[in-house]
Amino acid sequence: MIAVDTNILARLYVDDPADPEARSQQVIAAELFRTSDAIFVPVTVTLELEWVVRAFYDLPVADFDRLIAHLAALPNVVVEDREQVLEALALARGGLGFADALHLTRSRHCERFATFDDRGFARRASAAGAPIPVVVAR
Repeated sequence: MIAVDTNILARLYVDDPADPEARSQQVIAAELFRTSDAIFVPVTVTLELEWVVRAFYDLPVADFDRLIAHLAALPNVVVEDREQVLEALALARGGLGFADALHLTRSRHCERFATFDDRGFARRASAAGAPIPVVVAR
């Protein structure tokens, strides 16, 4: 099994005509996925990938959702904490940011999630069906 970095996944899934190395790296990434028996995607790479494709490539949430769903369905890919990642995607569809959603799904064994974010995070989390309550620390 090999683990992959965020840049491998970004090259695999995102066309970047402005980068002169992008096309050749995309071919290498595709070959790596085609020829590897088992590929491990750490949950931290998943989180960073969302940030990269959203902030750098302006990829809409729905496209990131499809990207992760495709990746998680590949027979030779193991997405770390796959169910938590997929649950975080569902929460993100419900109005949370993916990072916040992933924090919550990975904290489901806790009583609550404390934050100083009083701009509606707790309400959005509740409305999205978060697995634990979000409370504003006071």
